[in-house]
Amino acid sequence: MSNAEFPLLSLIMFTPLVGAIILLFVSKQAEDLIRWIANITVGLGFVVSLPLWFSYDSTNPDWQFVERLPWIPSIGAEYFVGVDGFSVLLILLATLMGVIAVLSSWTAIQKRVKEYYVFLLMLQTGMIGAFVSLDFLLFFLFWEVMLVPMYFLIGIWGGDNRLYSAIKFFLFTLTGSVIMLLGILAVYFYSHSVTGVYSFDVTQFHQLNIPFDLQWWIFLAFFMGFAVKVPLFPFHTWLPDAHTDAPTAGSVILAAVLLKMGTYGFIRFSLPILPEATHAFVPAIAFLSIIGIVYGALVAMAQRDWKRLVAYSSVSHMGMVMLGMLALNPVGLTGSIVQQLNHGISTGALFLLVGVVYERRHTRLISEYGGLSTVMPIYAAIFLVMTMSSIGLPTLNGFIGEFLILQGIFTYDKTWAFFAASGIVLGAAYMLWLYQRTMFGDVTNPKNETLSDLGIREFATFVPLLILAVWIGLYPKPFLDRLETSVDRVMLRVNPEYTPRYARETTPLLENADADGVIELPVRAGTR
Repeated sequence: MSNAEFPLLSLIMFTPLVGAIILLFVSKQAEDLIRWIANITVGLGFVVSLPLWFSYDSTNPDWQFVERLPWIPSIGAEYFVGVDGFSVLLILLATLMGVIAVLSSWTAIQKRVKEYYVFLLMLQTGMIGAFVSLDFLLFFLFWEVMLVPMYFLIGIWGGDNRLYSAIKFFLFTLTGSVIMLLGILAVYFYSHSVTGVYSFDVTQFHQLNIPFDLQWWIFLAFFMGFAVKVPLFPFHTWLPDAHTDAPTAGSVILAAVLLKMGTYGFIRFSLPILPEATHAFVPAIAFLSIIGIVYGALVAMAQRDWKRLVAYSSVSHMGMVMLGMLALNPVGLTGSIVQQLNHGISTGALFLLVGVVYERRHTRLISEYGGLSTVMPIYAAIFLVMTMSSIGLPTLNGFIGEFLILQGIFTYDKTWAFFAASGIVLGAAYMLWLYQRTMFGDVTNPKNETLSDLGIREFATFVPLLILAVWIGLYPKPFLDRLETSVDRVMLRVNPEYTPRYARETTPLLENADADGVIELPVRAGTR
């Protein structure tokens, strides 16, 4: 492991928390000051996270920026944090979306401003903490910490059905979390029975060879926790309600970062700790993912509420992400991770776009709009780019992720690939239809004739997302490079026959490699 000389991860993690603590001592009447402090805090949080991009060594397979201190020695719990390529990208996504979420709230939030920003900053700390934790108990702590601020953000600043949606979100997530905790304890006690040491060290758990019958039950426990967060069909029903009633910033964070907690959990914990059980459950989870892809797209097409349509599109997109992961090959897994970033960028932007018109008109009914490109041309142009990003147009970020997923799935199961491709076609149908109904035609509703186009602050929230959409679409190599060793680590556990690139580069000749270094993997039991 590469130990950190400077506690960079702690700095990134706790910067938002420090901002939240400062806000507690500011008068609630000083609303503009509160807004400035919150914006400066998340801006600083993003700046201190940038060294992760520039200093991360993509050729080093070890955990990097590691910090390790005793926490609760009596039970073997440690303050143990570190990152690989996967968590680096998700942390950077979280810090960037934090900046955008806070900036977008400047005029949208007019009541209980102080409490709102405190909860938003606490949520930021929880998300980053979950991504950096290499101690399972520490991970669970941050996993639960995220639950509370999101509950209040929906319940206090949400829409008409905010209490129903907040309680539904809380109960679904809490139920999954409690069951997941039982799985964590099962791994913890099994590790002690083998090593004689009580520890929550995730890196040690990755080395365990847990018996299959125990793996089976632990996998189910983890599955309940992570599937609710993804959300995987049929555990998705909290998502449309939560999205619809959450304030714009809440929806942005929920779509861009919180949904990735589930897929992150599968890749970080389920696949490497429980490889045999993963193989056994692949057909069942793939079936649920395919239902989610098709069902989410069809239901999105039927929506009359703009925000609810985008919410159901997330169910479809995250089904695709899960399917790429379940192919259990490097291409599919890489595509799955890249698509998580892409979904965060494009769907986060779409929720921002909905928030812009909602702030002006206070309605999300698609039928209330039409011809907006006439009165809001800049808005319409950004909406078009993000629509094309969402449906995977070549040259934009969505394409590379979907292409890699389809490639990975196709090598595993061609039937899966067919359903995944159908999801892309349906996605194009409902997104283009939405664009046509809201942007094109005449302005028939007099209330829309005087709508103002994007202001400077609003435009600024979209600039980084537009840059990333084009950058990943045209030149994804820096992102793919950072993922390679992390994907290798997971693949070596779920497909032991796989030989990572860094090994191929240092080995003169591998028996099963062709002249191009491509390795023919033997078929493992449970795969096709």
